[in-house]
Amino acid sequence: MTRLDHELRCEIGFATERGQRPDNQDFGAARFGRPRVDARPDVVAVVADGVGGHAGGREAAELAVRAFLDGYFSLPGSLGARQAAARSLDAVNSWIVAQGRVDPQRANMATTFTALILSGRSGHCVHVGDSRLYRFREEALEQLTEDHVMGRGDLRHVLRRAVGLEDPVRMDHASFSLRPLERYLLCSDGVHGAISDKRLREILARRAAPQQTAEDLVAAALGAGGADNCTALVVDILDTPPAEADELRDFFGDLPILAPPEPGSILDDYLIGERLSEGRYSRLMRAQDLRGGARVAIKFPQPLVAGVKTYRRAFVHEAFVASRVRSPWIVETIEQPSERQTRLYSVMPFYDGETLEQRLNREPPMSYAEGAQIATRIARAVATLHRARIVHRDIKPDNILLLKDGGLKLIDLGVARLPQREDFPPEDIPGTPSYMAPELFSGAAGDEMTDLFALGVTAYRMFARSYPYGEIEPFSHPRFGRPAPLATRRPDLPAWLDAAIAKAIAVDSAQRYGDMLEFAFEIENGARRGGPTGDRKKSLYENNPLIFWQALSAVLAILLAIALARR
Repeated sequence: MTRLDHELRCEIGFATERGQRPDNQDFGAARFGRPRVDARPDVVAVVADGVGGHAGGREAAELAVRAFLDGYFSLPGSLGARQAAARSLDAVNSWIVAQGRVDPQRANMATTFTALILSGRSGHCVHVGDSRLYRFREEALEQLTEDHVMGRGDLRHVLRRAVGLEDPVRMDHASFSLRPLERYLLCSDGVHGAISDKRLREILARRAAPQQTAEDLVAAALGAGGADNCTALVVDILDTPPAEADELRDFFGDLPILAPPEPGSILDDYLIGERLSEGRYSRLMRAQDLRGGARVAIKFPQPLVAGVKTYRRAFVHEAFVASRVRSPWIVETIEQPSERQTRLYSVMPFYDGETLEQRLNREPPMSYAEGAQIATRIARAVATLHRARIVHRDIKPDNILLLKDGGLKLIDLGVARLPQREDFPPEDIPGTPSYMAPELFSGAAGDEMTDLFALGVTAYRMFARSYPYGEIEPFSHPRFGRPAPLATRRPDLPAWLDAAIAKAIAVDSAQRYGDMLEFAFEIENGARRGGPTGDRKKSLYENNPLIFWQALSAVLAILLAIALARR
């Protein structure tokens, strides 16, 4: 499903059990923001574990969670998530410390505290103690918090930091980008102390509903012999709001542009692999995320091709499109935390497959059925962009990825034309000359019709392995005459397919199809008027040229003999 108007959406599950303890000193809660118009729109999930062996442990845990949520959502949004969380937790801590000093029944009352704050496209973790926050992303489990304990062995349960233990409280804060389909787990030490990270990952990887997953985690901890209170809170990120162009421009604006790294080097905890493709503006390389283990592809700016502003604009465009358009046809961009990325590049998942260009460079030639299916899918992918008023401007076989599972991805959106956004300067005109419509060479900015022309040239190349108007060199000013008929190169293809592609690549844009879907419909339904000619009977010349010329020579000899005899 394609989403063009998405916002932050999540689903939460919670489970807690006292285990073998006489009472449950854990407490957890979550709150969705904006109960009123001027309130913060954030989502906050918290788990606290009252310090055992002290009076008021459960009271401290529940008080910390409830008071933190009330305080956080009462503060103005202009403070930002980190400042609002710090103020709220500091007020809670001061109150708990004061109660322990004036009330002997509450002396030394304290609690661990771990909160996950979802604010727009960012996540924040506020943490004190040995409760934990985990992130499950792309089948990898990552612990996002550090246990504030004295040591290991017998000291692993002795806290050196907790809410109520000292004033002011020393909290850890971390921020990170949110991505759809990732999971977060907040849990007390009764869960992570009883089962291994491997077991945690196995349960999270089942992808059951958050409530079921939370219950399964608690049950697994108790089944493993856990004697402590067990609490698990699971948060599934279903969707995130789109990034604003100004936000992306600020992020990419300060990153230096350097030459692409060499295979085998390590950059920002990515192990760089081999080169996957080379484009006018960028180089794509395989890599492995050493933090999570996922395979990714990283796109680096191509040195000495375009100005610095053009580079940055290209990366902003690609990130902007990826955040605005969610579609199975469009490549995803993985946002990087600002503290991790040290230079200009973009990261995307590694898709197992080959580009359409690679497919065209190997045998056998593209069949009618395969080519028609690919052309239809490309048209629908580009139509998804056009619905969002985005023009790709560089459709070609190198920018179409054919996945091994039969899927298709449209890649390299760096030169896309965005609605109401600044465009590329004339000296850095986007596109690949052999696929560019005639009007682009006259200074047009590019629109749906120029994308249609590029797709028509791509479809022509799929079948003919050549260009309808010939290969066009960069910086040239070509003259567009009549395109070479497809039938001259592929006589086995139906005449209607030749006509359909010819209409898409018409020199006059007014003579082309009305939009991408009209072209897709023509390709998809043209077979009803007649498919490929199939296995036609070959001529004698095609079967055996030698016999053909021998027979022709014999006929000519006979005719010559008859003519001489009559004379």
